[in-house]
Amino acid sequence: MSEADFLPQEVIRALRDGQEPASDDIARFIAGLTDGRVGEGQAAAFAMAVFFRGLSREGRVALTRAMTESGRVLAWDLPGPILDKHSTGGVGDCISLALAPAVAACGGYVPMISGRGLGHTGGTLDKLDSIPGYVSQPGLDAFRKAVREAGCAIIGQTVDLAPADRRLYAIRDVTATVESIDLITASILSKKLAAGLDGLVMDVKTGSGAFMPDLAGSRALAQSIVDVAEGAGLPTRALITDMDEPLAPVAGNAREVAFIIAYLKGAHADSRFHAVNCALGGAMLALGGLARDTSEGEAMIARAIASGASAERFARMVAALGGPTDMVERAEAHLVAAPVMRDVTAPRAGYIARIATREIGLAVVALGGGRVQPGDGIDHRVGVDALAGCGAKVDAGTILARVHARDEETARTACARILAAFTIADAQPGPAALVADRIGG
Repeated sequence: MSEADFLPQEVIRALRDGQEPASDDIARFIAGLTDGRVGEGQAAAFAMAVFFRGLSREGRVALTRAMTESGRVLAWDLPGPILDKHSTGGVGDCISLALAPAVAACGGYVPMISGRGLGHTGGTLDKLDSIPGYVSQPGLDAFRKAVREAGCAIIGQTVDLAPADRRLYAIRDVTATVESIDLITASILSKKLAAGLDGLVMDVKTGSGAFMPDLAGSRALAQSIVDVAEGAGLPTRALITDMDEPLAPVAGNAREVAFIIAYLKGAHADSRFHAVNCALGGAMLALGGLARDTSEGEAMIARAIASGASAERFARMVAALGGPTDMVERAEAHLVAAPVMRDVTAPRAGYIARIATREIGLAVVALGGGRVQPGDGIDHRVGVDALAGCGAKVDAGTILARVHARDEETARTACARILAAFTIADAQPGPAALVADRIGG
């Protein structure tokens, strides 16, 4: 079929009827998505057809390659391995902001291309946009310069990198097709392959706050990503980590940045967040040959946090991308606060037995901290912090969460929703496994 004869609707029809299109036709469809020949309605229909019918391994590879090749693919000349991590998303998952500078402090280079919020989860770029002056979508020259100077740079997709994914990513968010293993695999890996990496570590979430709430689905996604990445020549490992409660005790863009800066300065070093950060960083350092194994890598990450070296790299990255030069020292002076704060308190004594984590994320979206439509603005001020964790002993009146809102009405609604997300029982639950599985290697 020639380019002139190509009809996007025939690709959609084939997928709808369970007949996987040829790799060349998938590539033509993605090329049309990039140059505008494929309309938004057709892209939405394509996403829905893939969601319901799925793709074979070969189809996933074809889709990933087409999306990678829709733009520029970077090459690096740096004195260390080019490493990255990607999370499938969750609530309170601001690991990237701490992990990238920690790996940089250990000798790696981290050119991290991240996305905005999808569904109930927060987006790394939305968090960074709460930092005044930070340019989250710089030109490639500025991106390269920041990576050289700071050892890491977290940015969004530029017009040059995986542009087809940028368009499809926004459509998935508002068409209930976020959870497709095929689309998640291609979206993640097209950006990572375009970044010119030497190694990738995936953080695949499982639990009530994850896109894949059951362990079987999370394993299937992790295996898909590892298989497609390895098939494309990118060494990849995957960790499946717990999202049955928020990873950090905070959700919301500016609130998460404030948490990260406090963490990098020495707070919360015994938390679940710290354990997952070290596990992912250890795997990255081992994959890049900077540590003998993951155990040594985990110890190196912990030292980089404790010594302040990670905080220094974070400060360098923020300054290199246009943010304040004193962001670490004076975070609260730069992060705008919400005008209304209200506490959510326990109605009775007991133990926190369960948290409906997705509901916490949806409460933040309803506050204005997430999007309902692709073009929606974000209120970076709003969110939740002081979140109590599963297993915590509480008395009547103990603070379960603190809501940061733009007005009293949205605060009341969020407080009610968050209170309903907590289940308090008489017996203390057993601890959850932070890392449920490791795939690859």
